[in-house]
This record gives sequence, structure tokens and C-alpha cells, in this order.
Amino acid sequence: MYTLLIIFFLVSIVFSFLCSIWEAVLLSITPSYAAIQQQEGGELGKTIEEFKANIDRPLAAILTLNTIAHTAGAIGVGAEASKIWGGTIIASMVVPVVMTLAILLLSEIIPKTIGANYWRELAPFTVRSLRIIMVILAPLVFVSQLITKALKKDKNASVLSRADFNAMAELGSKQGVFDEGESNLLRSFLRFDTILTKDVMTPRTVVVASDETTTVRDFHKAHPNLRFSRIPLFSDSVDKISGYVLKDQLLTNLVGQLESTAGSDTTLASLRRDIIVVQAHEPITKLFNDFTEKREHIALVVDEFGGMAGIVTMEDVLETLLGLEIVDESDNTVDMQALARKQWEARAKAMGLDVNQGN
Repeated sequence: MYTLLIIFFLVSIVFSFLCSIWEAVLLSITPSYAAIQQQEGGELGKTIEEFKANIDRPLAAILTLNTIAHTAGAIGVGAEASKIWGGTIIASMVVPVVMTLAILLLSEIIPKTIGANYWRELAPFTVRSLRIIMVILAPLVFVSQLITKALKKDKNASVLSRADFNAMAELGSKQGVFDEGESNLLRSFLRFDTILTKDVMTPRTVVVASDETTTVRDFHKAHPNLRFSRIPLFSDSVDKISGYVLKDQLLTNLVGQLESTAGSDTTLASLRRDIIVVQAHEPITKLFNDFTEKREHIALVVDEFGGMAGIVTMEDVLETLLGLEIVDESDNTVDMQALARKQWEARAKAMGLDVNQGN
């Protein structure tokens, strides 16, 4: 008497339950999980890649089967209820209410919660079973794809943006996935291409440079405790930077002069190395590539008029990348831009200028 009623009810709920799990699992699969499965090879990774590349197909199959299950189940249960109870309140009110609550709880809330929480464990089952369903419902899936393709707004939209990654880094730090240092490093990576060379350079007002005609001995006398490892050299004026000299090479030459009985008046020009030139508004991502490709650690920064704006080193780029200042035991000043600003303020006050004007 109740056999067909129970069959229609169970078939509707079971298929709808599966559809909800498949949908939740499919939409919960992260790009990182998909990439890992692809790297490992095998049928699972290949199928996930196909699904993610054209997610309309599996979703269309799920929604089609779910609609069929709900419709057929509701019609079947309603018809059997009318046969059993006729026009009573049970057939007209109780059965529809029970069917609605069952669909809501057993085929929506519970399965979608399970799918969202255990998607990793259910991913293989979901992928394999969906392939079968897509074959069975191929004609309906094809029609659904045509409709969704016409309604799609952006076919090439990226799943994740920089803001998403930044938010994930922040969330990962709060939840203990990353420690504070790792989270800061990730955020520094994400903002790396938005920073310009002028933002990290050492301004010309605090650059220690020397005339290339100066002798090694005279330069060392003038700078006995120089902490910089590379010294820019200029010809005539500081706007005409001609290269740079390594402090180690300078000291080696000086020791050689002291050991030589004949002595020497070697100029800095004889030890000069070529220096690469970059624009002040050049992104430091490009600057970093220039440093690594040319195996250099220092560059001359020029403004829009070709004048010297400052110098920038690989250390400056790495400090920005790591989100901290790299300071060794010989550093007396941590932030050279802050030092330049402080010196300018002192000069402005001495001249009676308002240092806050324009800020």
C-alpha cells in the first residue's frame, strides 16, 4: 500500500542528497588542491582540471539531475498520497509539508554541510560519479551549457585576486596557519610590484660619492670608517656618476701601496666599475630582475631630467621584499630616506622655511 510512496520519496531524497554533496564538494575544491592533484598525475587530477576549466558542465549535470529528482519525487509522492488518503487533509497538507521539510533537511542542509566540511575525502568519489552522470545526461547538459554560456559575464575572470591572497595571509596568521613573520612576508610579496625604485633608494643628499680623480690614499684618509661596501664615483659633479668602486678592492689596493717601497698614487678611476642606470619610477620587480640578470648589487637612480636622484642596492630591494631593514653591526643609520628627510628639515629651519608646508 505504501511501497510506491516510500520508493518515490527515497529516490527523490537520495538523488537530491547526492546532488547537494557533489555541488558542495565541487565548489569547495581549491585551486591549490587541484594543482597538487595535477602535479601528482593520474585520472583524478586530469578530471579535476577538466571540471575547473569548464565548471558549467558538471554543475549543469548536477542541477539537471536534482531538478528531475525533486519534480519526479514530488509528483510521485503526491499521486500515491492521493490514492491512499484521497482528498483528506493528510494528502493535501501533511504530505506536502513533510516532503518539503525532508527535502530541506535531508537533501539540502545536511548534505551541503557534509560536502563543505569533508570535500577532500569526498573529492575522488564526486569526480568519478559526476563523470558517469554527465554521460547519462549529456543532451540536457549540452542545452544547459548553451544557455549559461550566453549569460556568462566574464569568461576569463580569475578565481583569486591579490586582495584575496592578502586576506588569506591575514586570516592564516590569525588562525595560526602562519606565524606573524610568515604572514608579513607574504603580504610583502603581494605588494612588491606596487613599489617604485624611488621609494627604496638612498637619496642623493645622503649618498657618499667621490670624485674619480681622488687617490685611494686620500679617499681613505677622508673616510677612515666608511661602512658602505660600494662607493659611487663621479666626474666633475655628482650628477655625472661614472661608476663605482668596491671598498674591499680599495682597501686591498691601499694595503698593496703600504707594502710597496715605491709607493703609488692610484686613483679611484683605475678601480672603477660600470654602474647600471635605472629610472626613479621603475617598479622594483624590474629592478630586482636587472640586478639578478646582470649580477650587480648597486644601481644609479636618475630622475625624469637625467639627474642623479640617488642610488639603490640589492639590499634595499631585499629589505622591501622581507618587510624589514637589514642592519649590520656597522650601521649607524637604519633608514637613509629618514636621515635625508631629517637633514633637509634641519637645513630648512636654518633658512627660516616652514618644514610642514605642503605636507
